[in-house]
Amino acid sequence: MIEPAIRFVAVIDIGKTNAKVALVDLQSITEIAIETVPNTVLRNGDYPHFDEANLWAFIQAALKKLNAAHSVDAISITTHGACAALLDKNGNLATPVLDYEHDGPDHIAADYEALRPAFADTGSARLPGGLNLGVQLHWLFATQERLFARTKAIIAWPQYWGYKLTGVMANEVTSLGCHTDLWNPHLGTWSALPAAQGWLEKLPAPLAANSVSGDVLPEIASQLGFSKSVPVMTGIHDSNASLYPHLLAREAPFAVVSTGTWVVVMAMGAKPVTLDPARDVLINVNALGGAVPSARFMGGREYEIIRKNVETGFVQPSTADIGFVLANFVMLLPAVETASGPYQGRKAKWTHKEKTLTDGQRMAALSFYLALMTATCLEIIGAQGPIIAEGPFAKNRLYVAMLEAASGRPVIAENTSVSGTSIGAALLAGGTVPKAAFPHRVQISATMDIYAALWQAKVAA
Repeated sequence: MIEPAIRFVAVIDIGKTNAKVALVDLQSITEIAIETVPNTVLRNGDYPHFDEANLWAFIQAALKKLNAAHSVDAISITTHGACAALLDKNGNLATPVLDYEHDGPDHIAADYEALRPAFADTGSARLPGGLNLGVQLHWLFATQERLFARTKAIIAWPQYWGYKLTGVMANEVTSLGCHTDLWNPHLGTWSALPAAQGWLEKLPAPLAANSVSGDVLPEIASQLGFSKSVPVMTGIHDSNASLYPHLLAREAPFAVVSTGTWVVVMAMGAKPVTLDPARDVLINVNALGGAVPSARFMGGREYEIIRKNVETGFVQPSTADIGFVLANFVMLLPAVETASGPYQGRKAKWTHKEKTLTDGQRMAALSFYLALMTATCLEIIGAQGPIIAEGPFAKNRLYVAMLEAASGRPVIAENTSVSGTSIGAALLAGGTVPKAAFPHRVQISATMDIYAALWQAKVAA
């Protein structure tokens, strides 16, 4: 473990849409400075890929700037899942880092299906595109000339940036346990797939998320203005970074809803249920190595798709708008984004003609839709106890209220400092989180309860 003297942790936080470097003060457990940049996908070459060079330049510039303001004591890393870097014998990228939304892997779906382990072994459902890291590797090795021979190491996305900083190659279980097909969360070891495909010798052993993979290399430290040794944490998958503070602060059962491009629902102390892989459920692996039933849908993406139909971009629904939607049961039914989530393959529809709705009414119904989709995800993984909602949707009072109505359990809208991916990643470097008490459920209007029940009945029908 690292010294308690560590206070200022720079967190490299790479989401699917945006990347940021945040400086977290472990004394107050708050983000005190943030630098951001879009996470660009390049379309040149054989397939869409992330702009690794631009991200690396941004990370270095941000670290240098943050260190100049507050001397950085440690660095931690969190990124989106379904992503890995393939390195050659010189430690350079053997091929560009594939964007998991590319449909190329779908072209070998039948071939890959015959190779992948069963859901019962991995807790990893078969997902479209490259959302299973295993199919990414299979497709890349099948389509890129001599790539298998050139590849000396396969490391998950958070650990790639750690390698860039420290020169140490490693993996870590939260990224390996993120619907990759590569990990068995029940046994806490590799699945049968890597050995069967000859990948195992190319996969560095996993380290604990809260371990130090190494110190920043001297030449990089000099460029960034570091005047002391700066340890770099092994790093963590972003949804599990959101979960980590709650593992430290709360007793199970509870559920965490992490919102962003993806809405990821994770249940601690879930009741036993049979998970249906066709509904985009999976078993994540948390920072302590435990198996966590999870479900997800692209809520942030769905929000943006519907919001494009609102002429002014965003409208805060008025009391009249909300009342109209509830009184007339104006509903958006799933699914807006059809390739993932609990209602894959269904086409979204409105119960009322969308063109007759005002922007405020449309936005109110959208908030309710996102909450009801979240409640569905909670139900199908056996979630119990209070619900902690964090991220952008936690600031939406209609989302929070409808989630409470649909689930029948208290919802904590986590807008405090002790939440979010950057805070969770920073806490890997130390710091303490006060034990949290759960509030009682607030009173929800009978109209919301009826609305939720009717939406669920319509979807079931």
